[in-house]
Amino acid sequence: MSDECLFCKIATGEMNTEFVKTTDSMVVFKDINPHAPVHLLLVPRKHIRSVNDLTDDDKGLVAELIYEARELAKEFNVHESGYKLLFNVEYGGGQRIFHLHLHLMGGKKWG
Repeated sequence: MSDECLFCKIATGEMNTEFVKTTDSMVVFKDINPHAPVHLLLVPRKHIRSVNDLTDDDKGLVAELIYEARELAKEFNVHESGYKLLFNVEYGGGQRIFHLHLHLMGGKKWG
């Protein structure tokens, strides 16, 4: 955990955030600046700076994020119409908070 990381503070409950779901390894909450009607962030409790910082030990965690996103897509009824899963990597790739997180976005026509 990083003392100055926003997502670490959210995951540990230091910041008042309404969770959609919590597990032992992650928290899920709505994006405060949504780009789609359904825009959730799946955030591991473990501080990992970005995809570039993943280790072999993190393979299971990444799979868990993706499988959980699939289940949440069903819960939010976007599994049939379609949805996006997105990891932004580094500043040039759109990452603004340097704690690994997966975006689940759906309910929008991307056209």
